[in-house]
Amino acid sequence: MPITETLENKLTTHRRIVRLMGNRFEISVVNDDVQSAQEHIDSAVTEISRIEKLLTTFSDESQTNEINRNAGIQPVEVDQEVFNLIARSLRISDLTQGAFDITYGSIDKSLWNFDVNMKQLPDAETARRSVSLINYRNVILDASNNSVYLKEKGMRIGFGGIGKGYAADKAKLLLQERGVSSGIVNAAGDLVTWGNQPNGYPWTIAIADPDHGITPFSTLKISNMAIATSGDYEKFAIINGKKYAHTIDPKTGLPVGGIKSVSIISPSAELADAMATPVMVMGVKVGLDLINQLKHIACIIIDDNNQIHSSNNINIKI
Repeated sequence: MPITETLENKLTTHRRIVRLMGNRFEISVVNDDVQSAQEHIDSAVTEISRIEKLLTTFSDESQTNEINRNAGIQPVEVDQEVFNLIARSLRISDLTQGAFDITYGSIDKSLWNFDVNMKQLPDAETARRSVSLINYRNVILDASNNSVYLKEKGMRIGFGGIGKGYAADKAKLLLQERGVSSGIVNAAGDLVTWGNQPNGYPWTIAIADPDHGITPFSTLKISNMAIATSGDYEKFAIINGKKYAHTIDPKTGLPVGGIKSVSIISPSAELADAMATPVMVMGVKVGLDLINQLKHIACIIIDDNNQIHSSNNINIKI
């Protein structure tokens, strides 16, 4: 359902909320004409749908599932953009020492049911076995023919930790190519902005308080930037009085702890999306140490004691 906000200068923010890639996308464009604004949004929806067909694990026809079906059997030739996305994913795995890993798809989902019915964690050995096939180093790329090969039978890749951000970036790029000078693509909280609001002010977003869901604890002006947040407030289990997030450490197979939420700010939604979860896995000190070594990227962490930690290159107002 399109939403329109009219301002005196006739520039208007046109919004549409759609369900894509299994998530809620909100696409906003600033324009002075309703019809052209809706056509721009239509094009963004088409682009995100195209990416979904390439990356989904819910369709037998996707290139992702073709790779997974041939794990331990043979390489699979894929489109250049899928090959490049996997290559970038593996570089992030190297950067985070495996805290980010697209081969998480092989984890035994039967062990994890993060809801009120989950009463105990699996024992350590069972958890380790459940992640035995997670190893990004066993993804073999051949740039000469754009092929991808998973070395071990049963391995599976998935783009749940990077795909929404990639789609948001691609939709933004398409809209810019169509002449849209300002807008937001919000992919279930992983969002990218460009330009300014119709009133000339920068886009401002709120970071949710992890204890109160929709209540913000801080706001940031992020025009021409992207932000992604990973937290324990959306999906979790409480076992013996302790809260466990649905984020699994790919090395141990057990849920991570110590952090309530991580927000990553960077020029790219793809990078912000991909870095939020591994910082949760790495913990406050190691995660911040990593972010502080990288250019053009910032981080805000709320730990289990409600202490706020931020990277060196950001000042936040509470």
